[in-house]
Amino acid sequence: MNFKQLLILGASMLSLPLSSQADAADAPQDRYVQIAELEIDPTQLDRYKAAVEEQIEAAIRLEPGVLVLYAVSETENPARVRVFEVYASTEAYKAHLQAEHFRKYKRTTDPMVKSLKLVRVEPLLLGAKAQ
Repeated sequence: MNFKQLLILGASMLSLPLSSQADAADAPQDRYVQIAELEIDPTQLDRYKAAVEEQIEAAIRLEPGVLVLYAVSETENPARVRVFEVYASTEAYKAHLQAEHFRKYKRTTDPMVKSLKLVRVEPLLLGAKAQ
């Protein structure tokens, strides 16, 4: 999956948690959205996958301001990981960075991550089919 496909997938899935909210203050433009681009040590990829799964599960379950977290890896190079992140606000993103489960994830994965780039993005159009 290339960057453009990931962005389209993430943007289309973003509206799922928003479908029950009609308030103008909850408009997608108010969200904090970014893509994390990671290069993982291939020898530690299985350990990284377990850590990111634990982190995402906890963040979605425990943090109301975390709306979407999708982690994907490239088919041809599984050590290249992208995480599509959507938070209710900048404050929700900052709170996420201070959450104990996120700090545990960072401590655990720091030795596994060869590079990390955070790319702030703006939602242009968000849509998804009702399930």
